[in-house]
Amino acid sequence: MSPVVLGKALRRSLQQVRYVVPVGFGAADGLTRAVYRQVEREFGMLAPPVALHSPAPEVMAAGWMILRETMIASWRASRAAKEVVASMVSVNNSCPYCVAVHGATLHGLLRDPTAQAISEGRVDDIADPELLAIATWVRTGVRPRTTALPPDQAAELVGVAVAFEYYNRVVNVFLDESPLPSHVPGRMRGTMMRFLSVLMRGPASRRHAAGASLDLLAARGPAPDAAWAAGAPHVADAFARAAATMGAAGERSVPEPVRRLVTAKLARWDGKPLGLSRGWVDEALAGLPPADRPAGRVALLTAFASHQLGQDDVDGFKRGGADDRRLVEVVAWSAFAAASSRLATISASYR
Repeated sequence: MSPVVLGKALRRSLQQVRYVVPVGFGAADGLTRAVYRQVEREFGMLAPPVALHSPAPEVMAAGWMILRETMIASWRASRAAKEVVASMVSVNNSCPYCVAVHGATLHGLLRDPTAQAISEGRVDDIADPELLAIATWVRTGVRPRTTALPPDQAAELVGVAVAFEYYNRVVNVFLDESPLPSHVPGRMRGTMMRFLSVLMRGPASRRHAAGASLDLLAARGPAPDAAWAAGAPHVADAFARAAATMGAAGERSVPEPVRRLVTAKLARWDGKPLGLSRGWVDEALAGLPPADRPAGRVALLTAFASHQLGQDDVDGFKRGGADDRRLVEVVAWSAFAAASSRLATISASYR
């Protein structure tokens, strides 16, 4: 199978998006078309983690912007270093889809065992000292003592880490564990993942101008906590525009008592899993008005245990009249709130 054929197959994998129906090119509005074109040009394919947002075009643009300006835009950090961060955050968050995609990209760039070592939890086997230091930092949340992290890459690498705290949650909700279509036979999956590595290598090896996605959304003033991104103004700008857009989506689609509950719980959270039981969800929901509990359940699970959100939770939410746009906006607001809550800790651990 050629990379071109694989690219077409992956485009059809949008049919595997759960709970919402992505907007096709033919029905897309101007903003959606602009995002789709950028994604295909710069990522190498219409990536399902971006396209699944399409029922809420502004939210999709915000999600794409933080991914594009941290991961794809060329600045100080190498693409390989950023793929290490994306892969390692995805391992930490138990997001097998993202581990597979970014591991394939990393393997295509380096053509060595680094990606496999990360996916198998053998970080100490990474041969490159700088990549080892970066992977160790992400895995442990502690700056390595033996090797200095590059100070001029802080904004990009912290930005990638926060972006994937967001994307891992959204992907766990809406996508299967593998980027390959479900009809692909097991005996073909290894071959197709190797072709995926080839497909991703080309766009990942090219230079991409910083700031090219910023015009998708209106300009915003700098966020009050943007000092961490001072070394990469396009990253700071992307997060400021995205934060304003996600905030507006929350006001539209997330009941105010739910926003208060999630925000308060995130302020007390240390980033560790809350356990296999979902008893904590029922306990937290008890203080909400009954009409807000279905949205609260989706929001809480997205923020704290995205891999546990399932069909029953979505059905309960949609029984109250929620459409695809509202579901995307509740999930996106919650995922962005959780990612943002981790920003200070991630940034401080790099210094």
